Amino acid sequence: MSADPQRGPLPAWSLPAGETDRIRIATQWPEEVTREWAWGGATGAGVRVCVLDSGVEADHPLVGGLAGAKVISLSPEGEVVVADDSEGDVVGHGTACAGIIRGLAPKVELWSVRVLGAGATGSGPVLMEGLRWAVDQGFDVVNMSLSTTKSQFAGVLHELADSAYFRRTLLVASAHNMPVESYPWRFSSVISVGSHEEEDPFTFYYNPEPPVEFFARGVNLDVAWRGGGRIRATGNSFATPHMAGICALVLSTHRELIPFQLKSVLYLTATNVGGDR
Repeated sequence: MSADPQRGPLPAWSLPAGETDRIRIATQWPEEVTREWAWGGATGAGVRVCVLDSGVEADHPLVGGLAGAKVISLSPEGEVVVADDSEGDVVGHGTACAGIIRGLAPKVELWSVRVLGAGATGSGPVLMEGLRWAVDQGFDVVNMSLSTTKSQFAGVLHELADSAYFRRTLLVASAHNMPVESYPWRFSSVISVGSHEEEDPFTFYYNPEPPVEFFARGVNLDVAWRGGGRIRATGNSFATPHMAGICALVLSTHRELIPFQLKSVLYLTATNVGGDR
């Protein structure tokens, strides 16, 4: 079929002639992206990070306070309710994640959204509403050291993950600790994280074999826990906040980066790619 020689209306999502200046990107990238350029001297100041988990013990010495905390629940009628969280962490898991993020990026504005109950269990509707609330608030980074194996929630979670991506909220999601299908870490719009055994919190690896994108510290480490204490723990749950903390450092240095660009920076500064620079 030959093309119509007459110019018709532009297709949707097209760039009209003469409007290239409107989308010109002013950011100047260095010839070589190094860790010093990416986050040298950064503290996480100015970056808002949300921990979507079992709650956070705000007065834990390794957490150092919260900017706010919400709890998501279901009413007796099955309606989703978003309320201020006065109870804090009901497990310890969210406190561990928050403590890791604070340790890497001490000046971040840290929030908690509790979607898990005792025993670290939760429901799909609560998880989805918690993520929806976090995306609507425009957080820079959302740490999701959790997932669901229930495929009926995959579609909505995928839509939420894509919405976050296009609204410049970075979801950092934990791969499941077992070789099972779960979500949202398998979506390409999130940063998915598995564990490695090394001790340096800034050692992270790009994985060239999907679906896990990065490996971060997550084996045999001391983490904050409920009651002001610590425990020795292993899991992808604790690798994930390492990556979330590093993302916060990069964003505090380069506020203009969109999730696509931030992923590129992480790739270029990964220990097995350019981490020695």
